[in-house]
Amino acid sequence: MKAYRASILYFPDPSVAQAALETDGLLVVGPDARGRQVVQALGPYAEVAPRFAGVPTEQFPGRLIAPGFVDLHIHFPQVDVIGSPAEGLLPWLENYTFPQEKRFSAQDHSAQLATFFMAELLRNGVTTALAFATSHPESVDALFAEAQKRRLRLIAGKVLMDQHAPDGVRDETQQSLADTEALIRRWHGVDRLGYAITPRFVPSCSAAQLRGAGELAAKYPDVWIQSHVAENKDEIAWVRALYPEARSYLSVYEQFGLMRPRAIYAHCIHFDDEDRALMRSTGAAAAVSPTSNLFLGSGFFDYAGADRIGFGYGLASDVGGGTSFSPFHTMLAAYYVGREGQTKPGLSLSPQHLWWQHTAGAAQALGLAGVAGNLLPGCEADFVVLNPQATALLARRSAQAASLDELLFSMIVLGDDRLVEKTVISQAGGAAGHPSEN
Repeated sequence: MKAYRASILYFPDPSVAQAALETDGLLVVGPDARGRQVVQALGPYAEVAPRFAGVPTEQFPGRLIAPGFVDLHIHFPQVDVIGSPAEGLLPWLENYTFPQEKRFSAQDHSAQLATFFMAELLRNGVTTALAFATSHPESVDALFAEAQKRRLRLIAGKVLMDQHAPDGVRDETQQSLADTEALIRRWHGVDRLGYAITPRFVPSCSAAQLRGAGELAAKYPDVWIQSHVAENKDEIAWVRALYPEARSYLSVYEQFGLMRPRAIYAHCIHFDDEDRALMRSTGAAAAVSPTSNLFLGSGFFDYAGADRIGFGYGLASDVGGGTSFSPFHTMLAAYYVGREGQTKPGLSLSPQHLWWQHTAGAAQALGLAGVAGNLLPGCEADFVVLNPQATALLARRSAQAASLDELLFSMIVLGDDRLVEKTVISQAGGAAGHPSEN
């Protein structure tokens, strides 16, 4: 067992976007019955410390311990696509994304990028991620192998795309489904890894491929599903031409059995209330990707509409359409997007709500409430040590914070990877620290 003393941020009820702060807290971690390193106790130092007097304690004066961030949608192969200029989503895919993804048929390239990708996640305080690989099984194997080595909680999958895609990234229908099932059997449930059935988006998949993906989802009900929906108006028009009988873009996924709990759909921008009700009734959740949506000019996620109908969502970087691995940049962009909500312009998302979206809320969307994204007893011991004095301006502003909201918002607005002093990953038999490389 080991204890950590600092200010500690957590969510007393993981389903509610209301945080609590122990200004002088103690976090105690140790193995559970299965050998996982989990939170054993959390509370005021004066109350908790006497019960764990013999446990080694690491002190972090002036620092804030917070749950590790959960990135609900990110593209591992798109690291080298960040910052590529384009007129919109479809030209960006054609001119930048697909040419880069062709390179991942090579095991060496996949392994090299996987190493860099994992290091960037940890450097930015991300301890759980839902990731796209490419259509090449080699990319999935490399990504999972690196995540396993670093003990990161990772959910990922091979992209399915058997049509409307260039040579080098287009797969073959039956082989793609056989590869997906083989990868599920090889990786799902190994250590802290999970598999996600991953149709790229409706236009890239034939009806036969989508049907096969739905059959695999029924056969393996505890795996995840991930895809994109209603991101871009040109994309929506394309889907309408392919499926003129479908009520909406989202309903195509329902038609093929791809709407259920543990299904995460990125973007969900151009929705009506029937789409929102379908998300709610099936238990699917949205990955909100504000830096990507702003960068590609796709539109704004409607927070008010989502809350009015009541379906789950969480925050995502969407690298490389997204412009940063940093959760602080993502949370700030989400604040901007909230101000431009479609049905309630001027919505002001609270700092605690923004933070919840990237931790406990995102974990809940994944079906991992009580496991990831929080520091309640029983949660896996993934956390970050944040330094509110990381930059001169942040130190000056955070020192004047008169409330928890002001402290959190100062870090959201002024923070970046320099804020993350240390990332600690849960593992059997101990906790692996990954200091930021600044």
